[in-house]
Amino acid sequence: MKRDAHIHSPFCPHGTTDDFEKYIKKSINLGFTDITFTEHAPLPNGFTDPTPMQDSGMVIENLYPYIEKLKELKKQYASKIRIRIGLEVDFITGYERQTRDFLNDIGPQLDDAILSVHFLKHNNTYTCIDYSSEKFLEFAEAVGTVKAVYSLYYETVKESISSDLGPYKPKRIGHPTLVHKFQLAHQQKIDDHKQIEEILQLMALNDYALDVNGAGLSKKDCKEPYPPLQYVKLAEALQIPLVFGSDAHQVTDLHQHYDKIFPLR
Repeated sequence: MKRDAHIHSPFCPHGTTDDFEKYIKKSINLGFTDITFTEHAPLPNGFTDPTPMQDSGMVIENLYPYIEKLKELKKQYASKIRIRIGLEVDFITGYERQTRDFLNDIGPQLDDAILSVHFLKHNNTYTCIDYSSEKFLEFAEAVGTVKAVYSLYYETVKESISSDLGPYKPKRIGHPTLVHKFQLAHQQKIDDHKQIEEILQLMALNDYALDVNGAGLSKKDCKEPYPPLQYVKLAEALQIPLVFGSDAHQVTDLHQHYDKIFPLR
């Protein structure tokens, strides 16, 4: 079975308008049998998106049209490919109750979901740490050091794993080393081996799957998957289910680096 379970869509406000059927037809042509569209979920009630365009998640008015469109496509292509309706849900410190309420409402409509950390809290403000290298370095200066940003990121990922988000909480952790996205921009060698190991051990203990995310290989300041391959191997040794995700925001990025990652496991 060839599966890509982290795909965005024309409903992504910071993505492209490439339509669903282009993604689906390319997947079929490349021999994929199982795909999940995981559009960025609406951000929690009361949370203000700190990105300049405030486009990190879909607007709530688009949520049900997104689901209904995918229900139609699931039926249309059922004989050729399995299509799962999913969301990429943000874990945001301090908004656990709102996220749990959202999942309790929408969870029954979903086939699949990812829980990801994009926003970090410091001094009662939030920063999107994967927005740009400039924003990342500004945040590092505010927090104190790049190493401190890494530590805050990993602690927030641990919170996401341990938090009670109700019965519909996603059981797959998204790109748990996303903090590496700008490692070639800050040019500091951060020893985070123990922290990544601890996250994987916590995932194994709590029966979470891992988003083996190829997108980092295409990022000019990263050039590695999330997580790096040595940790994919460790996750496999810990019997953590490995689920490939291209994190495609346009059709040209669909299934990116699948063949580089899985033969090297």
